[in-house]
Amino acid sequence: MFVLRTLLFCLIFYPGSTLLVVWAVLAFPLGIEVQRAAANRWSHFHRWCVENLLGIEVVLEGAPSTEPTLYAIKHESYFEAIDMPTLFEMPVVFAKEELFRIPGWGRIARVYGLVSVARKDGAKALLKLIREARKSAAEGRPLIIFPEGTRVLHGQIGKLQSGFAGIYKMVGLQVVPVAVDSGPLYRKFWKRPGRITYRFGDPIPPGLEREELERQVAAAINALNPD
Repeated sequence: MFVLRTLLFCLIFYPGSTLLVVWAVLAFPLGIEVQRAAANRWSHFHRWCVENLLGIEVVLEGAPSTEPTLYAIKHESYFEAIDMPTLFEMPVVFAKEELFRIPGWGRIARVYGLVSVARKDGAKALLKLIREARKSAAEGRPLIIFPEGTRVLHGQIGKLQSGFAGIYKMVGLQVVPVAVDSGPLYRKFWKRPGRITYRFGDPIPPGLEREELERQVAAAINALNPD
């Protein structure tokens, strides 16, 4: 049954995504709000496909904070990367620079407000990133980072990237760690029905030393790993 569900998902989600990207590109002359609406629609369309075609229930344990927050989120699959505009209202996501080179999508991502992380460009790139992050936080938008920097298989503990602690220190916001267990269901191709859980951890105040910050975040984002 999961084979048929996956094929149906591919037949509906990917063509639908193409149409939404084309719509967003054609909407460039209409202004930022129309383009951002297209990006939000894509994420919500993806969630609909996940729930109704793949048979995956999405459950929240806890909820997003009402305060300006940097969210540190476990990254097991593409599910949570696409799902961020559905989980949060107008999030600003720190994303790998390579993603911004995708034709059409890269420009939409910049208009939406995603922040490019150029890991090889050193301090200059970090300062630009921090300026963009502070501006977005001042606008009331949640900041999203995947501190492991890449997808990590469910059950494994990835090393937190050094830039995460630097961003935490310089933006001066509380961190809310979020565990997610999408890996076993939302695989690269074949996807299985079941339940994906987001678990929001306790807020971590600004000003902690790097070692303590990383200890608390690593424990919280891996809280849904098997014992």
